[in-house]
Amino acid sequence: MKSITIQGAKRESVGKKSTKALRDAELVPCVVYGGNGPLNFSTEEKAFKNLVYTPEAHTVELVIDGETIPAVLQDIQFHPITDQILHADFYQLSEDKPVVIDVPVRITGRAKGVVAGGVLRQAFRKLKLKAIPANLPDEIVVDVTPLKIGNKLYIGDIKNENYTFMHPDNAVIVAVRMSRTALKGGAVDDEDEEETTAEGEVPATEQAAAE
Repeated sequence: MKSITIQGAKRESVGKKSTKALRDAELVPCVVYGGNGPLNFSTEEKAFKNLVYTPEAHTVELVIDGETIPAVLQDIQFHPITDQILHADFYQLSEDKPVVIDVPVRITGRAKGVVAGGVLRQAFRKLKLKAIPANLPDEIVVDVTPLKIGNKLYIGDIKNENYTFMHPDNAVIVAVRMSRTALKGGAVDDEDEEETTAEGEVPATEQAAAE
């Protein structure tokens, strides 16, 4: 998995007054867990640009007062009005210890059902998985070419021995649905089953069908 570097400095004080002073200076109070104990540090808000405001997944090299700590972002808090980053939690990586991370899904191919006039619906933009750091993928590639109208691709269809998905096997990743175009063309309809996503997942969004 790709990695980015974030420079930081240890925090000597973690009280409300010092935290407010950091935010006023456009710095973000952070904590990294998983080592010998929680490590409080701060970094510039702009350091999160390539970590948070991107569809890609990354690990992080935290450089704190000269010490390098491999980590992943675990949680981040934003101001409800200004979207200012208020706080971030990281988790220190260990070579033999699995971590849980969200990885983007990349759709490839053109589904047979879409060619026939159907609509491709993607239920997950990201998938949550668990793996040791060496096996963390940059993305999950899903080939939809074989899918006909009425077909669905499930988590159980893309299992991989290098990582474990944190979703049930019957969770739908993508499906090809009937469309008005397909109905007019006489295509065979599928059962009108309702797709559900696992708790905490990205809601289903519809991709425009190629005419």
